[in-house]
Amino acid sequence: MSAVTETFSQPGKLGATVSDWWVITKRNLVTYLRKPDLLVFSTIQPVMFVLLFVYVFGGTFELILPASVPYVDFLMPGIFVQTAIFASTQTGVGLADDLQKGLIDRFRSLPMARSAVLAGRTAADTVSVAVQTILMLIVAFLVGYRLHEGGWEAMLAFIGIVAVGYAFTWVSAFAGLSLKTIEAVQAALFTIVFPFVFVSTAFVPLATFPSWLQGFAEWNPVSIWVDTIRKLTLGDLYSPATHPLFENVKPLGELMWLSVGWFLFFLVVFSFLGVRFYRKT
Repeated sequence: MSAVTETFSQPGKLGATVSDWWVITKRNLVTYLRKPDLLVFSTIQPVMFVLLFVYVFGGTFELILPASVPYVDFLMPGIFVQTAIFASTQTGVGLADDLQKGLIDRFRSLPMARSAVLAGRTAADTVSVAVQTILMLIVAFLVGYRLHEGGWEAMLAFIGIVAVGYAFTWVSAFAGLSLKTIEAVQAALFTIVFPFVFVSTAFVPLATFPSWLQGFAEWNPVSIWVDTIRKLTLGDLYSPATHPLFENVKPLGELMWLSVGWFLFFLVVFSFLGVRFYRKT
């Protein structure tokens, strides 16, 4: 009898859990609407990176890239991935702020799913990542960025960028729960993210790195994600056959598998660690 009761009560539990996720997600989305400065200033930084690299360093990079690949078209996949990763740091900052204000303790005292706080927070911040990516795409087109492949490839690239942001919201959530102060979270995430983003192919081809650094840069997850987006938007223009600088570029199929593998690694490991630390708070 108890087994039958459990079987029929399970959908109710699932429905309640999903409802709790949605409530927390909506709460965090409303925060963005009431504090639009969070979204505005999060978008200004990547815009400044675009203007800096395109108009200050772009002339130099145009000299080393093949004529068929404008630097802005080479650069923007790196900027998109960077934007997604940097935007995800808001998750850790927000959770640390909620901890300091005692809001997490109030959530824990409510009859709600334990997973709702983290799942709702990461979902809302992923929506923010998607919005910022769209805004950056508009800025990119204004400075001359163009897609060289079809709509399906562009959509897949967009999904990949948002997926990267989602995976890193869990990294950020773990940092926010384990460090607990806004200042520590910001410093730690910057220290962790900075080498992964800048020692990657986000801004320059792999062949321009010193030989002793190429191994790390090649297998750096940021490089894998950026190269995947680049292959989806540039197509065969970004391949060893185009220019010697691209001799280390992997085929799209291999990049897709590696991208999914790194995504699952970050998602599984840091969601587990995040939930574990949330139970201890």
